[in-house]
Amino acid sequence: MTLVFFLFLLFMMMGMPVAYAIGISGTVFFLQLGTLPLTIPVQLFLTQSQNFVLLAIPLFVFAGNLLNETGITVRLLKLSSILVGHFRAGLAQVTVVLSAMMGGISGSAIADASMQGRILRDGMIARGYSRGFSAGIIGTSALIVTMIPPSIGLVLYGSIGEVSIGRLFAAGIVPGLLITVFLFAGVEFVARRKGYQPERQTRAPVKEMAVTFVECIWAFLFPIILMAGLRLGFFTPSEAGAFAAVYAIVIGVFAYKEFTWGKFLKTLESTAIDIGMIMLVISMSAIFSYGITWDGLPQALAQFLLGISSIPWVIMLIIILFLLVAGMFMDSTVLILLLTSILVPVAGTLGIDLVHFGIVMVLTLTVGLLTPPLGVVMFVVCSIFECSIWEFMKESWVFMALVVLAVMLVIFFPGLALFLPNLFFGT
Repeated sequence: MTLVFFLFLLFMMMGMPVAYAIGISGTVFFLQLGTLPLTIPVQLFLTQSQNFVLLAIPLFVFAGNLLNETGITVRLLKLSSILVGHFRAGLAQVTVVLSAMMGGISGSAIADASMQGRILRDGMIARGYSRGFSAGIIGTSALIVTMIPPSIGLVLYGSIGEVSIGRLFAAGIVPGLLITVFLFAGVEFVARRKGYQPERQTRAPVKEMAVTFVECIWAFLFPIILMAGLRLGFFTPSEAGAFAAVYAIVIGVFAYKEFTWGKFLKTLESTAIDIGMIMLVISMSAIFSYGITWDGLPQALAQFLLGISSIPWVIMLIIILFLLVAGMFMDSTVLILLLTSILVPVAGTLGIDLVHFGIVMVLTLTVGLLTPPLGVVMFVVCSIFECSIWEFMKESWVFMALVVLAVMLVIFFPGLALFLPNLFFGT
């Protein structure tokens, strides 16, 4: 596999699209080995797209795009402003709360950062927030979305690693809320140092809060119904994705009455582009993963790590360090696809709970979305706010440190991730 990894990195540095870099380098393994028929890569490519569990991904992507076109986002933004607008740098606090609420809608940190950046950009600049601060808090808070169900990263990890997606969804809630609280405190700390003022001078009246909450009730009910349906066995993860899409259409047409035929066609177009990109990478990764499994790389890695230490949390820290570095150079979705089949057997051998490991792995990899040289979310927010990467890093290091602190707490206190799964689904 040495040649395969070398070619993959070479193709990436040349700027080749990720899907083709994975597929071509993976096919080289079969050419190099010579003993396996070349029909296997074709079969792997096709069969991976026919995985029933992975059907949840395009359905959740479709549902997320649908919900964003129904007016729910605008209502959530209004509610966020009412809840936290009286704190310092209220609009920055709004983006943190909005990300926590959007977790049950978009499931994608990139989509969340793009949406919030475009909506809040002018307001933040008009209130005197620095461009680096604004880009930093929007980019960092977007990581919350990767934990609050339905997270696309958790669906990928659960599908490839054969881990319960329902338990993963439940496990992501507490870490997601933990990051929300940490970033909320981080914004307050930075805002006091910079002298940023509140969005509104007084706390909103209870009546205004209640009215706005009722307007957003359909957005809040979605993740609750999703978790309850999975727990009670009403639907599988794939069926939950179908339910989410139907739910979004019904809310848009009958509840908010803002979902038009034109918006539906726009949603189909954007969903087709998103799904085509994701599913091509998934199908190509099956070819790459086959060679990894054939060469026994997970077993070799487990033996190597056990040779370093037999203490699970020490091994976990080593893996996390590797994931942080890897996340600096590659997209988190690609890394989840490539590394899950390698690291899940290792975690199982070490006796690490696979749900706990999945939460840590997905969260750690998504941190890479904010780090140079190839952080996708970092590039998105820097482009929207027209700030340099240096300015972004200088202004957002406090927020990123708080996210890393949350990761460390989840590592050393597994109960933070496992409490709700054990409560809902049993130990």
